[in-house]
Amino acid sequence: MSWEKEVEEIRRREALAEKMGGEEKLARQHSRGKLDARERLKRLLDPDSFREIGKIAGRGRYDENGELVDFSASNFIFGRGRINGRAIVASADDFTVRGGAADAAIHRKFAMAEQMAHEMGLPIVRMIDGTGGGGSVKSLEQMGFTYVPYVPGWEHIVKNLDTVPVVALALGPTAGLGAARAVASHYSVMVRGLSQVFTAGPKVAAAFGEELDNEALGGADIHARNGVIDEEAASEDEAFALARRFLSYLPSSVRARPERGPVTDTPDRKEEMLLSAVPRDARQAYSMRRILENVVDRGSLFEMGKRWGRSVITAFARFDGWPVAILASDPTFLAGSWTADASDKAKRFAQLAEQFRLPVVHFVDNPGFMIGLEAEKAATIRRGVEVMNAIYKMSVPWASVIVRKAFGVAGAAMSNHTRYQYRFAWPSGDWGSLPMEGGVEVAYKAELEKAEDPAAAIAAIKTRLKAVTSPFRTAEQFLVEDIIDPRETRPLLCEFAALAYGETAHR
Repeated sequence: MSWEKEVEEIRRREALAEKMGGEEKLARQHSRGKLDARERLKRLLDPDSFREIGKIAGRGRYDENGELVDFSASNFIFGRGRINGRAIVASADDFTVRGGAADAAIHRKFAMAEQMAHEMGLPIVRMIDGTGGGGSVKSLEQMGFTYVPYVPGWEHIVKNLDTVPVVALALGPTAGLGAARAVASHYSVMVRGLSQVFTAGPKVAAAFGEELDNEALGGADIHARNGVIDEEAASEDEAFALARRFLSYLPSSVRARPERGPVTDTPDRKEEMLLSAVPRDARQAYSMRRILENVVDRGSLFEMGKRWGRSVITAFARFDGWPVAILASDPTFLAGSWTADASDKAKRFAQLAEQFRLPVVHFVDNPGFMIGLEAEKAATIRRGVEVMNAIYKMSVPWASVIVRKAFGVAGAAMSNHTRYQYRFAWPSGDWGSLPMEGGVEVAYKAELEKAEDPAAAIAAIKTRLKAVTSPFRTAEQFLVEDIIDPRETRPLLCEFAALAYGETAHR
């Protein structure tokens, strides 16, 4: 009366599934410096936390008596696992089985992984290798027919982008639908030298006269700089660490609240270096990242998209354990001017913060939107208006710290002026509808033409204007709320974070 025989059959099929593409294919995968799908799942997730779903789904080969002779598992592996103790959905394409092509993946598994994440409110991490769900010419011949393209399960991908954190790790040459799955995420990583991303690979591109290898067509130097992929890693293990860290700042879904992390730093810490972090010479650059690292909880700054839209810094951090989204300008790149790419980057990040209810802290040093012919060709003003519109639509708590410049329309995009302005300015603050220095020659043209010594006249005019542009004059009119000692920035922002999360403030 026992079902022991059937249980033994389950174990046998599970063992066959663990062979993946077989010894030869696994050896080839490893010889390319790549982990196999099951190794990837082990290294990404907490130890012994993976519970696979549909392990024995695949293609069986039977003898004339209907007995199973061999079994080829699906090349799409997924299930429930944990990262830092929190449940997630994890999936991995198995390149050793038909190069990860969709025709060997079983569409329902692909769709169900995404559906599980959406309906259970769980973050999902996709590890993509190969076409990652795309088809192959060989499969079409075997099928004996073609079909109008469609993507089973894509509707769940769309839903997930609205409801749960989605991470995509490109862990090999990733083309077609695999590339689309990488991009359809909130955070994506590729491994330098190991991963490439393209709509179609070099052999297809060759038909258009482009003789390029994988790296030249779709390597990290292409896609980590144009916004297709958020980050590059030096190894697969680094990619897994980046994924784990990204998820640590976000809630499991839009229905949950971001969790407070470990409190490892005192909220009252005041760093002396902040007092001299900004040079008195407005033309001299400084390190905004160094300021951020000294203001946030030590070791909590986690930047994404560092290599594209470089005049804007987008990062996560913690203040007294509370997670926040950080937006900042980088004065070492184009003086912090917002380019078209930087505007797109800022818009996407602001929308991510709004979606997952993360308070935003904006460190402002923005001389304006980028100007010049190339900026006009790139439609900078349109992209800039789009990020400004996104910021004006936001409802999460927002704090601004004006570190130095805030000019023009881009300066107005530091926050939504119709909301309560939780805002602090440093004494180095310099703002207006346009930089004074750039307009002196135009505004005072007649006076300068009459001057016996135009250089001396310009110097005198600038001295007069310096008094007018003092941030204290603005504060007198309550057109900036508070000018603070830069060393007070951390305590004040820890207070903001506590208030933003509805907790008792520390000060």
